[in-house]
Amino acid sequence: MKKLIAVLLAGLLVLPTLVLAEDAPVSEMTYILNTFSFLVMGILVMWMAAGFAMLEAGLVRSKNVATICLKNISLFGIAGILFYIVGYNLMYANVDGGFMGSFGFWSADDTAALAGDYSGGYSGASDWFFQMVFCGAACSVVSGCVAERVKLWGFLAFCVILTGFIYPIQGSWGWGGGWLAELGFSDYAGSTIVHSVGGWAALTGAIILGARKGKYGKGGRVNPLPGSNIPMATLGTFILWMGWYGFNGGSVLALGDAASAIEMSNVMVNTNMAACGGMIAAMIMVQVMYKKVDVTMALNGALAGLVSITAGPATPSLGAAVLIGGVGGVLVVLAVPFFDKLKIDDVVGALSVHLVCGIWGTMAVPITNPETSFFTQLIGVLATAAFVIITSSIAWLALKYTIGIRVSEEDEMLGCDSSEIGMEAYPDFQRVSIGGSSGISGYTSSSVQRG
Repeated sequence: MKKLIAVLLAGLLVLPTLVLAEDAPVSEMTYILNTFSFLVMGILVMWMAAGFAMLEAGLVRSKNVATICLKNISLFGIAGILFYIVGYNLMYANVDGGFMGSFGFWSADDTAALAGDYSGGYSGASDWFFQMVFCGAACSVVSGCVAERVKLWGFLAFCVILTGFIYPIQGSWGWGGGWLAELGFSDYAGSTIVHSVGGWAALTGAIILGARKGKYGKGGRVNPLPGSNIPMATLGTFILWMGWYGFNGGSVLALGDAASAIEMSNVMVNTNMAACGGMIAAMIMVQVMYKKVDVTMALNGALAGLVSITAGPATPSLGAAVLIGGVGGVLVVLAVPFFDKLKIDDVVGALSVHLVCGIWGTMAVPITNPETSFFTQLIGVLATAAFVIITSSIAWLALKYTIGIRVSEEDEMLGCDSSEIGMEAYPDFQRVSIGGSSGISGYTSSSVQRG
């Protein structure tokens, strides 16, 4: 008996040491899983850049396809460099409830983790990578809207301003611990911080640039400018849909415990169901309004549902997610002719999808999340709108009166592929006419435009 008691006492003395020994690998494993999640989800979000490129390439006229491809890959390069030079620190460094972070180059500091302290939760570089691809996504929203008449270098100069300053400063308000975060503003994955920011920047650019030649006729007539490749646009939508799982799912910002894994699962499923709801709602809406179902509007609807759920994908039930996405699908069908009536030429429907549905998704958060308020959400929407409209307008106008932002009428008729970069996307196919109907006005379908 004495021996048994001695063994038990020894075991009790050793047990704390064993528990501590077990804690280290669990903490390290959490660190590894969180880092892995940031990297993989960031890759999915980067994959969305391919989706934007294919979508826009399918929704511009064939004479502008090579140029839009060049813009999409180059803007991603600009986003990466500017987010390193200034963007990340402006968004996350020393914001402390204020209006912006600090200026300076970003660098990773993983000294603590290398010494065995994993309290940081994830590696610094994985976080930077995940945040950077979001910056690129915001910029991609602009490229399609102002396509077919904006100068290459004028557009890329605006991308420098958007990714280096406009996006990170407003992003610091909500995600960087700034004043909006202090108020309780909630934007889980960026309906406002990413999508509507791109939308407001695109809106100012489209107004200052003006419409494409021949888009609007007398008496308010809208002339269809059909797209070059609907299968490519459809592929781009599927790629975006897939990438959105990383966009929203990665915004859980953790994968080191069961609760985070469950939340990520719910977020991804709700993301999918909102896209389904948006697509079906848009198809039904177009059928009712125009007596035909249009492919581009179905694509619009899916993307509208995805943008709508992005602000709050964690709290809705599956049914609520379908309804939130469905409302987005209805809104996008109504928004397309609305912008056309204002003669705001949006080649790929970015305003209807990313701006209108970004606002709706942000305002819908309190419906399923009682910890938020409609008033605080509205403050976030209005503050972001005011900031981006003012700064983007200044940037576009400054570029317009310096290096210029619009190609000449002759170059526009010839096509940006020939005039801007001297390379055509489809050199083996001869155009029937310079102005040709080969090509697209974007998300805006011919059936809708006739309305």
